[in-house]
Amino acid sequence: MKYIIIFASAILLVACKKEQQTVSTPKSGDSAQVAQDTVKAETSSGKIAVETFPFPKEIKECSCYFAKNKADFENEKYIYADDAGKTAYMKLDGKRQAMNLISSSDLEVDEQLSKEIESGDYKISVQGKKIKGEEALLFEGTIRIEKPDGTAVTLPIYGECGC
Repeated sequence: MKYIIIFASAILLVACKKEQQTVSTPKSGDSAQVAQDTVKAETSSGKIAVETFPFPKEIKECSCYFAKNKADFENEKYIYADDAGKTAYMKLDGKRQAMNLISSSDLEVDEQLSKEIESGDYKISVQGKKIKGEEALLFEGTIRIEKPDGTAVTLPIYGECGC
């Protein structure tokens, strides 16, 4: 009887162990792939992947465009852009999205930036504070992206609005 209890305990112990992950060292030719994967990992959180994209060709005049931080902004790695009127652009979950702006604050009057965007799959809220205002207005703030199932992600933003 004693051996049966020990045997059953050993089986339970082995069955409850978590699967261990192995880390492999990349080959010298794979360093570009490792760097690219790192960028994707940094821009995704939870179940909503927020990816960078180039400035949209559809935007011809006035616009707002943001990156996650100043360095990404200077390197033109945008996560959000809009035409300062009716359409916002993002790359979410691997798909480029063109979404309708529902509301936007008056940048001529306000020190605060506020935008609401909705599509069938996402609800997006952009909040920012003006940090510099010359020809173009520079903002820092956050962007919150929500799915109908309750999944949400909030990221920092840095960028500008202007004509």
